[in-house]
Amino acid sequence: MKHVNEKWLDIAALEDIPRRGGRVLKAPDGCIAVFRTVDDQVFALEDRCPHKQGPLSQGIVHGASVTCPLHNWVISLKTGEAQGADEGAVRTFPVQVRDGRVLISESCLRIERTEDA
Repeated sequence: MKHVNEKWLDIAALEDIPRRGGRVLKAPDGCIAVFRTVDDQVFALEDRCPHKQGPLSQGIVHGASVTCPLHNWVISLKTGEAQGADEGAVRTFPVQVRDGRVLISESCLRIERTEDA
């Protein structure tokens, strides 16, 4: 997905994120989990499960989902929504790979919380 007027921040080399794993980016309003799939797609989500706030960055990536290490909730990397019978969602962030570097939208550093977040 292209974001025409986005400013992008270089956060890591693609190789710094293990396939089927994640890394944490500390932002002013909370941590962001950056994931890499087996086929080198990259996704960024809030690093907290909607269930009990488990660290998604420590979960296991399978396909385009991550399983929370605390209670096995499965979260879509594309939408941030809980899968199956579970309900809830986490925020997703624009991320891309360019020339082997992982870039995240500068707007991620200005996370706006809603009242129920």
